[in-house]
Amino acid sequence: QVQLVESGGGSVQAGGSLRLSCAASPYTYRSNCMGWFRQAPGKEREGVAAAYTGSGITYYADSVKGRFTISEDNAKNTVHLQMNSLKADDTAMYYCAAAACGNRWRDPSAVHYWGQGTQVTVSS
Repeated sequence: QVQLVESGGGSVQAGGSLRLSCAASPYTYRSNCMGWFRQAPGKEREGVAAAYTGSGITYYADSVKGRFTISEDNAKNTVHLQMNSLKADDTAMYYCAAAACGNRWRDPSAVHYWGQGTQVTVSS
């Protein structure tokens, strides 16, 4: 059974940084595309970033471009989301996803597997 386990969430002041990690198991599982989504209270789940694994191709929501960076560690079967210059609007539950890249990268209905989520809270 495929599992995605996130870590690295927490509370930070505006302008600060956090790094989220997502480990996939079993180790033999490989997804062509890994992504991060987030969902704030009362809002729909939205795509934040995604990466075609091993290709260097990445996708970002306009709201996070220049502040967030998605990266892979293939040796550890892990994907990271480095979040800098955090804003109060970034407060949400963040979910790792084995996603679909291309023009459906931000479509939650195209996700194959979800992690359990990790909370990010940014205080202004």
